[in-house]
Amino acid sequence: MKIGVVSLGCDKNRVDSEKMIARLVQAGHTVVSSEEEADVIIVNTCAFTEEAKAEAIDEILSAAEAKKRGGKKLIVTGCLPERYMDSLEEELPEVDAFFGVADYDELPGALEKIAVGDKVFCRGGGDAYYPGRVLTTPYHYAYLKIAEGCNNFCTYCAIPSIRGGYRSERREDLLKEAAKLSDDGVKELILVAQDVTRYGVDIEGKPQLISLVRDLAAMDFEWIRLLYLEPEMVDDELIAFVAEEAKVCKYMDVPLQHVDSGVLKRMNRHTDERSTRELVRKIKSAGITMRTSFISGFPGESEEAHARLADFIREAEIDFAGVFAYSREEGTPADRMRGHLPEEVKRARADELRAIESAVIEKNCDARIGRELKVLADGIDYDRQCFVGHTARQTPDVDNAVYFTSHDEVRSGEFYNVLVTARDGIDLIGRCV
Repeated sequence: MKIGVVSLGCDKNRVDSEKMIARLVQAGHTVVSSEEEADVIIVNTCAFTEEAKAEAIDEILSAAEAKKRGGKKLIVTGCLPERYMDSLEEELPEVDAFFGVADYDELPGALEKIAVGDKVFCRGGGDAYYPGRVLTTPYHYAYLKIAEGCNNFCTYCAIPSIRGGYRSERREDLLKEAAKLSDDGVKELILVAQDVTRYGVDIEGKPQLISLVRDLAAMDFEWIRLLYLEPEMVDDELIAFVAEEAKVCKYMDVPLQHVDSGVLKRMNRHTDERSTRELVRKIKSAGITMRTSFISGFPGESEEAHARLADFIREAEIDFAGVFAYSREEGTPADRMRGHLPEEVKRARADELRAIESAVIEKNCDARIGRELKVLADGIDYDRQCFVGHTARQTPDVDNAVYFTSHDEVRSGEFYNVLVTARDGIDLIGRCV
């Protein structure tokens, strides 16, 4: 069969999609790039926020329309059916099969069943580790998911109920997978999990992230990037390792979520204002670029707490920060809390924080004008009529980008020295030298 796959949500979900595709290819199916070509459309969903759920439903309905036009089959996988299987069966009768987040081993066999008109509902499985990948990123960078699930139980988050408890992948499996990626030409390896800092705790009783990264650094990767490090687990040893290990990007993604101690306590985050400020100081003092995320308008967030967060973003000058208005998730402790704020208040507070952070990023961009940066070329931006890439201090498709021109040939996946000459909003503009 010809299979079309739509992957929604985070980079961890992207890895799931890549391994799902590999299973289907191994079973003899062909992956195509358009819905019109496909015999089967698979939508791999996210259900982390209300916006993510709405996007997933819209994509499913769009695929259902394509199904009507061409006699196709439709499969929905991932977090949405894992969380809402019982109601989706009734609400989306157009869907031929639903699969939860750990049921992809059953997917190839299910295609035969839906081909003859059967419906398939699969949830609560326990997929074995699968080594195969079909990359959906540009060939020169890839994500390596080192663990599944989470044990942090933040009061706003449904991930533990969807993905289960924290489970590290076996080191030998990860090293084999990474070696294959390296052999295939991947130059930037991006480590992801809901919490990469706890890698190995469930296996060996203590974190093994640094040891794992040392093994990965022995391979032919140029850059190794660490995403999603829980702040209470980022200690002096880890900061020094990132600062000193040559192949590790001087970049840490540490989701702080807030700075007000009262809000952090209600979130069940294991930090407070003092430790948060000290952590940011240490990371910046080590010369490491920092990315974070903040939740605005959490239940009970006072005007004073919001102002404290706004002042912190302004003063700390964190390099990159995503700001999200609190999203109410049924079944979470935060959903049952008092003090929920009106949607317009949450949106207004989030917009204010985004404006402050944008000014921080623009200031940092201005400081880079006149400097030469090592840029990994990602491709061509046809609208701007120039090349686009990113530095070791920028996560591709997440942070700002570097747009540049060149008199010579530029190849995607190669490194170039770019002289920054200007900025456009939060993006850098330059030319090859």
